[in-house]
Amino acid sequence: MYGVNSARLLSPGRLALPASRRLKGAVLLFSLLAAGLTAFTSNAAQPSDPDGDGVSSDPATRQQIPLAVRIFFKPLPDMMPGGENDTPEMITLGRSLFFERGISLAKSQSCNDCHRLDEQRPGVDNLPTSPGAKGISGTRNSPTVLNAGFQSIQFWDGRAADLVEQAKGPLLNPIEMAMRTEQDVVDQLHNTEGYLALFERAFPGRSDPITFDNVARAIAAFQRTLIAPSRFDRYLKGDTAALTTKEKRGLDRLVHAHCIQCHNSVPVGGRYLEKLGVYHPYENQSDAGRFEVTGKEDDRLIFKVPMLRNVTRTAPYFHDGGVADLREAVRLMAWMQLDLELNPTEIDEIVRFLHALEGNPPIDAGERPAASAKEHQP
Repeated sequence: MYGVNSARLLSPGRLALPASRRLKGAVLLFSLLAAGLTAFTSNAAQPSDPDGDGVSSDPATRQQIPLAVRIFFKPLPDMMPGGENDTPEMITLGRSLFFERGISLAKSQSCNDCHRLDEQRPGVDNLPTSPGAKGISGTRNSPTVLNAGFQSIQFWDGRAADLVEQAKGPLLNPIEMAMRTEQDVVDQLHNTEGYLALFERAFPGRSDPITFDNVARAIAAFQRTLIAPSRFDRYLKGDTAALTTKEKRGLDRLVHAHCIQCHNSVPVGGRYLEKLGVYHPYENQSDAGRFEVTGKEDDRLIFKVPMLRNVTRTAPYFHDGGVADLREAVRLMAWMQLDLELNPTEIDEIVRFLHALEGNPPIDAGERPAASAKEHQP
């Protein structure tokens, strides 16, 4: 059996740090108890899907899926948290704003320029760091927007709790979209043809629906549609043939290497803040991580654990985009975080499984909407 994550799941305002060996022992005991309970209930006579989560409860099917996998992973739900409050009109507006370059300083930058959905891209630009409205690149890698709303925290330093809060950041960031104030964003949209009607439909009954908060709410609503299920989700729901024998071997390797201590649950990561370099340091120490938000020494080199969904498509890796090859990223993570020296065969097995996490968003996700089709020139 395998211990659960030694990092605590906390709000962005608090720090999640590795637990002590004594705490890990207690967590392991809890995990063993949970495993026993799960094993007991999995053999009981149940309806095919009593929880409504799409997971088969047929004993024969469930016994083919390793117990640790059933405990630590869950398939993607059909809706992201908060999606129950989104309307089609909000989503339409959010899509337009996601592709809108007019709400950047030089009218040359949109959300899509760093988190690309056009050309069936996986929600990233595949650059180490992304150039902004002034042509200057930032210091951190742009993570994918696919499945991002399933994470418990946003940004590499965990400074945003949800997609709404996250959406506000790049608009005013001096390197990214570089708008000077919230009012500048609002004024620009008031002066852009078509947006008043879109906001009125998305936020009816408001005397002035174009507000900075509503901009962020609409962008978040669109992002919550970017659900990209994978073959691993089919496997978790009971389709054991969805993974090949080699991919199942890689999943077993991922479990036995204890990667699931941090990369688990629905997004396979994205839920914890953890020190980069628990046992051995990462070469680039120039970015202090969450320390730059809190100023607390204990937060130095603390970063969000990234999702592994679509990781095969979102190179380069780490917060600085400093590692181009996925196999090297796997090797480094095992060494830095777990004090493990994986051999090439073990690395290849894990990477083979990671391909089973590839998924595509709705087919129209990357279509540029008519309301933002007009190119804005500086």
